[in-house]
This record gives sequence, C-alpha cells and structure tokens, in this order.
Amino acid sequence: MTLVLAACGDGSANSQEDHQATPGNDQAVKALIKRTMDNLVFVEGGSFQMGDFGPIDPKTEGLPYSADMDNKPLHEVTLDSFSISAYQVSYADYDVYTEATGQEMINTEGLEVDYRAPDVPAGVDWYQARDYCQWLGDQTGLPFALPTEAQWEYAARSRGEFYPFSTFDGRFAERGKNFPTRDEIRDSTPANHALSLYTIGLYPPNPLGLYQMGLNGYEWIHDWYDENYYSISPGHNPKGPESGDMKVQRGASTSESDRSLLVIRRSKSNPDLSIDDPRGLRTHSAFRINTARCAVNLPDPL
Repeated sequence: MTLVLAACGDGSANSQEDHQATPGNDQAVKALIKRTMDNLVFVEGGSFQMGDFGPIDPKTEGLPYSADMDNKPLHEVTLDSFSISAYQVSYADYDVYTEATGQEMINTEGLEVDYRAPDVPAGVDWYQARDYCQWLGDQTGLPFALPTEAQWEYAARSRGEFYPFSTFDGRFAERGKNFPTRDEIRDSTPANHALSLYTIGLYPPNPLGLYQMGLNGYEWIHDWYDENYYSISPGHNPKGPESGDMKVQRGASTSESDRSLLVIRRSKSNPDLSIDDPRGLRTHSAFRINTARCAVNLPDPL
C-alpha cells in the first residue's frame, strides 16, 4: 500500500473524495472493473540498468541514446513484482468514473472536444490520473496507483531489456508496422488531425504485453521530478523525491521525434498542467496529449 498512501499526500482541489458517488451506472462500473482486472499484466520483479543504457548496449557501439542529462547516470535498480495495465485509460473508461463519482465529463468544450473518442487515451492532468487509479483501488480493495518511474521504464523495456522503443520488436516506430500511419491517427478522433493521439491497441504490444508505452502521449508517473535524482536514487523500489514542483511524465505525442519516443526519456510538467506564459498569464498545456495507466503494487499475479 506504500505507493497509494504516498500519492494521497499530494493535495488536489479535484480529488474524487470531494464528490458523492451516484448509483446510476453500476453495471458500467462493474464492466469497467472486470475489464481493468482482465487487462492487468503481471510484471515479475528483478534488477535492471535504469537510464540511458546506450553505452552498454551492443547495438550502439558504446554511444548514448540521448544527449539528455537527466536520464544519467545509468544505475542498477531492483523492483518487487507488480501488475500494470496493458492499456492507457480511455475516454470510455474515464467517463464511467466521472459519472460514478458525480463529476462532469472531461474535455467537452473548446479544442479538446474534437480530440475526444471512446477508445482514445483520456486527456487528464496528474491529479485526475491519480484520482482515477485511487478510485479503482476503492472499488477493488487493491493498491492501485500510478506507476513509479522505475516501474514504468522496467515494464516498457519488457523487464529491463535493451529495447529503446516499446514496440513489439523494440525498434523505432515504423508507420504501418509497429506505429500508426498518419491516416490511422487522423481517423482516430473527430479532429481528423495527424497530431492527435490514436486508437488504443491499434498495433501489437511490446513483448511483455503492454500497448503503446511511450508512443501515444505523455503518461503520468507517481514520482516528483528531480533532474539529478538518478545520482541519489535508492537501489530498491525507488519512488522519486519526497516532494517537488513538477511530476514526471514518460513518452511523447505522435508529432515528436524518435528521440522523444525513447523509453528512457524523462519529461516533466506541473501536475495541474498549468503554464506561466511570458505575459504573466496562467494557461494550461493541452490536456489531450497527457494520459495515464495504472499499476497494482502486489507481489503476486491477480
């Protein structure tokens, strides 16, 4: 239960505890819980070299995969076993949750609505992602939470293999083979835009059975962000700094370069997606490209 309790410490004006559950969609909730449980992938624990593994990957001739410094130094991490969702949380999933907790549906106004589809990853901020996973825990009695950064990378790399991309073959996104074509991306949402996120499960998963990790939007992570964290990270079940300003995200949007889609890439954002623009105005990043999947912190398969 450690991760769940740690996540609860982060305040949110939008916490699902502020809302009263409504009984109108009991069957939909039951179906969602069953689907969620069926789609959990057990990840056997173990040790791996976390970070930019280019220097020890025979394929790179000793060269790093990335010029970024926050994914260095390479360091050994040992994780206990856990389970993680094969799929990102979809709008269909999230709509069941908001109805069950008496909240308004998300992203139903402005530009965001055109990027909304039932089987596309739901665009959420960190608080919304955390609350959804905690709600699953409330419904099941299981320690659901956002994955830690180490859990996410270990799973995306199929238990720490030298896979720079979380495709079925570990290779860079090849359109029409392990990554959608521009037409397939356009057809995924009403926006009909090649920069949209795309239909969940459209291409085969990585060898562990996980779909689109790092390939279909920024995925929220439990951890606070610290660019120097790898230098001080504990070797067993690291959970990130105790506090911070930004939350870690992994992955990238479909419009970004191959380097952005690397499984080792670390990025960060304010948990509420707020941005201070040069004029001093408070704005927000596009919700539609910020997504999530949940993990269960138990050492045995479910």
